Amino acid sequence: MDEKIFELSFEIIGYAGNAKGMAFEAISKAKAGNIDEARALLKESKDEVNNAHKCQTQLIQQEASGNKTDVSVVLIHAQDHLMNTMNYQMLADEIIDIHERLQKLENK
Repeated sequence: MDEKIFELSFEIIGYAGNAKGMAFEAISKAKAGNIDEARALLKESKDEVNNAHKCQTQLIQQEASGNKTDVSVVLIHAQDHLMNTMNYQMLADEIIDIHERLQKLENK
């Protein structure tokens, strides 16, 4: 496996892992009634995913330039991790919205 592909794969895994942890923490903040903190954490989480996308784009550009990318379990794991994190972020966004609505109803 190309060393650069291996390195980028692990960067994707790292960024996606950080992002998922932040999204999970954002849900916890929302459950505790800290909606603004939850939204700030989710924004940070999305910034981490953007960093992962930059790594992914490097891989895509490399292949588009004619340099075939060897597919490995590590690269597959990185892509899987990134996609799962993005799905988790979407759910976290919805969960935060629900907690915000519930909080508003309780305060009426």
